[in-house]
Amino acid sequence: MFAVLKTGGKQYRVQAGDVLRVEKLAANAGDKVQFNEILMVGSTVGAPLVAGAAVQAEVIDQIKADKVITFVKRRRKHSSQRTRGHRQQLTLLRVTDVLETGADKSGVKEALGMRAAGAAAAAEAPAAKKATKADAAEPAAKKPARAKKAAAASDEA
Repeated sequence: MFAVLKTGGKQYRVQAGDVLRVEKLAANAGDKVQFNEILMVGSTVGAPLVAGAAVQAEVIDQIKADKVITFVKRRRKHSSQRTRGHRQQLTLLRVTDVLETGADKSGVKEALGMRAAGAAAAAEAPAAKKATKADAAEPAAKKPARAKKAAAASDEA
């Protein structure tokens, strides 16, 4: 059975045992991830997604693609030649299972891209910052001995 999944702005037709190169995911080698944005499973077409369907995969490695070189040259200008290179970061996956139903009960973590993982971390960070501000507001309990003596001397004067 095959499925069409969407990740990293692209769509992939996969079946169990396939090896994929997708945009970098927030996962380490050996982790199991699950793709929940499934557009089609077998003959079932989603509108836009198939409810309860998922594709599970194992992360093989984090790799880089071949270098893409861009060269810009404008005629009649002396300082307008520019060469730049770029290597896209990718995740190498092996598809282990295609689930038609029961994706929510599988217990496998969802495959998140680096941007989505960063946004999730940023959403958790303000709560941590608020806690540290509350801790900093505590009086002289955390001040060094010198500061305590200086505060006591200023109170006496």
